Amino acid sequence: MTRYHVSVMPREVLHYMEPQGKQLIVDGTLGDGGHAELILKHTGQDCRVLGIDRDAEILERARKRLAPYGDRVILAHGNYSELGRILSCNGLDTIDGLLLDLGMSSYQVDTPGRGFSFQREGPLDMRMNRQENVTAADLLVQLSDRELERIFKVYGEEKNSKRIVRKIRDAQRNHPITTTHQLEQLLSSAAHASRKPSLNPATQSFQALRIAVNNELEHLEACLQDTPEYLRPGGRLVIISFHSLEDRRVKEFFRKEERACICPPRLPVCACGRKQRLTVLTRRVVRPSSEEVAHNSRAASARLRAAERVNVA
Repeated sequence: MTRYHVSVMPREVLHYMEPQGKQLIVDGTLGDGGHAELILKHTGQDCRVLGIDRDAEILERARKRLAPYGDRVILAHGNYSELGRILSCNGLDTIDGLLLDLGMSSYQVDTPGRGFSFQREGPLDMRMNRQENVTAADLLVQLSDRELERIFKVYGEEKNSKRIVRKIRDAQRNHPITTTHQLEQLLSSAAHASRKPSLNPATQSFQALRIAVNNELEHLEACLQDTPEYLRPGGRLVIISFHSLEDRRVKEFFRKEERACICPPRLPVCACGRKQRLTVLTRRVVRPSSEEVAHNSRAASARLRAAERVNVA
């Protein structure tokens, strides 16, 4: 029997998405299909889900899971930042909701051959879409010292970025770094003595490389900019993030899109022509319940924000 990833914050997703009636909800990070199945279970036959995932292996797992829902499900291999193209390819132009769960799938993390986790020996890959060419091992070779330092510092919020890059270059003089355990051991040796012992020294740097390999923040920002134009008035945008880099971008975007005119107060008439596109539904970030975290420790760092499309005259 197939074991599926446990989707986080299911009650909160239903509450803020409010799926109902004849709607089209897009799950832009379909994964194993847990959130999509949740939406389909709690709606009638007129509600459909368009599921998008960049990982072809994951998409096939979701296809089997969602097969009982027949033509209420549309699946697409791609990136959620390509929402406009994917809608057009399926003869669609507007949607009633978009859900993004920006966390990793348990299947990806727990499969050694994918190279996402330092807890399992495997190739240093980290590609969510294995049709793309550049792996984490490739980045360690191709990028300059300054570019690598920026990745570790910005994406991993790593204070020892220069020390880490020096360790990497020293090691590469003797042999290539091609496996997760090789990199984990190197990062551990570069760790500062004052680092909290509860956090593996490789955690932040592995996160940084994964974000860089998959251009995660660039795809998120592109999606945020485009999605309001595809949402019908009253349509919902629900985003679950797992680290501050993503959450900060979502929060700032929601705040910006809730504003209308941004002209200086001294101007008697608006010259910018800016219109409000969203109303924020979550004034504070929403966290999973203690009961959920107790049953699913991977939900601990989840944070949810939601907004609604306004009717622009």
